[in-house]
Amino acid sequence: MNVSRRWFLKDCAQGIGKMALGCLLSGYANASVSTKKPPFKAKAKNVIHLFMAGAPSQLDLFDYKPQLTMIEGKPIPPSVIGNQRYAFIRSDAAVLGPRFKFSKHGGSGIEIADTLPWLGKIADEICVIKSMRTDQFNHAPAQIFFNTGFQQPGRPSMGSWVVYGLGCETQNLPAFVVMSTGSGISGGSACWSSGFLPGVHTGVRLRNQGDPILNISSPAGITPNLQRSSLDLIRNLNNMGNQHHGDSEIQTRIDQYEMAFRLQSSAPELMDLKSESKHILDLYGCDPDKPSFSRACLLARRMIERGVRFINIYHEGWDAHSNVEGNCRSNCKITDQASSALVMDLKQRGMLDDTLVIWGGEFGRTPMVETSQALGRSLGRDHHPQAFSIWMAGGGVKQGATYGETDELGFHIVKNPVHVRDLHATILHLLGFDHETFSYNLQGLDFKLTGVEHASVINGILS
Repeated sequence: MNVSRRWFLKDCAQGIGKMALGCLLSGYANASVSTKKPPFKAKAKNVIHLFMAGAPSQLDLFDYKPQLTMIEGKPIPPSVIGNQRYAFIRSDAAVLGPRFKFSKHGGSGIEIADTLPWLGKIADEICVIKSMRTDQFNHAPAQIFFNTGFQQPGRPSMGSWVVYGLGCETQNLPAFVVMSTGSGISGGSACWSSGFLPGVHTGVRLRNQGDPILNISSPAGITPNLQRSSLDLIRNLNNMGNQHHGDSEIQTRIDQYEMAFRLQSSAPELMDLKSESKHILDLYGCDPDKPSFSRACLLARRMIERGVRFINIYHEGWDAHSNVEGNCRSNCKITDQASSALVMDLKQRGMLDDTLVIWGGEFGRTPMVETSQALGRSLGRDHHPQAFSIWMAGGGVKQGATYGETDELGFHIVKNPVHVRDLHATILHLLGFDHETFSYNLQGLDFKLTGVEHASVINGILS
């Protein structure tokens, strides 16, 4: 009997609807299981990107400018502002000084705001870049640009490029995993899309509550044997179609179903934190039964242990157009301990040397205050793409270091500017790739994460 796949799925698929999980994995296939060797010696083999969506205020956390306190309430000279225009403030808006006290930490003496006490404990492990800049001014394009190197949806994300280049070390979990906490991501799924790369390289998003992936639990009455038999039949039908049509996407679909089947046991095991000691849970400040940023950070460490290659954790809510002090205080309380604990935990397990941790948002905040009676805003800061700060740790990055400087007002970069493309080039370098040659050919063109614009590896932050 010549049975078509369409007939089978239409008339015989009752009870196996959960197999739609394969589609929810956004094309994830077993093809990325094999580990690929990068062309150059790598310092890092894994990446954890802690993305602070909404843009933390660098002037209140990392880039201390006492001059702002001295001239608070006065406008910045027009010669400094130039032709810069802002969305919510005038160019003659008054200066707002830093909202927190800064202190020097560790043997390195890195200055960090007192609202980040846990980060101060690992000051000698991190490298703070104070001279980041971007081309994008609004949240969605800036978030997409930071994650993909292009301001519009459709290009592969960093995680997708990394998995395309290195593959994955596990057969039981996706190579590229995405988690989010907070109020919503302006850039949306474009931030972890595989773009024009094969769908196998798309980030797989894990949910905060319930099943980590929709439909991962078997429906009532479906036994493992029945499910395995159903999968085998679907695989055989797909193999028949593949032999007849020679379509590589059919093989991808076969692998999707197999990964979905394995995830039914591997995903719940990953998400079950009962095996973690009280000491580790306390270190992260994590309640194992409640979704939180701290739980996501602990899960990230568990994923690295299990062979996941690239992990994005998005924490939204840093968009401080009003009450920048309260915004920073609240978000630091949520993220500071867990971010720092992640670095501590990776180090004590001997995993920090080859795991690159990145912390930061899509742009910075203005030295000038944002106040609007009409919008109900006061003592906030507007978007500032000219200068912002991030920190990195592990994976071949200098320890206890700062890089780059801004002027006394924190407005312009005056030393060692770092464009987002330079950061991308450096991440690829640490993973063993030359950003100039690491490309994907599409319709006769070689596309790269760093695009066609100039980009340079940040040699000054390399250990």
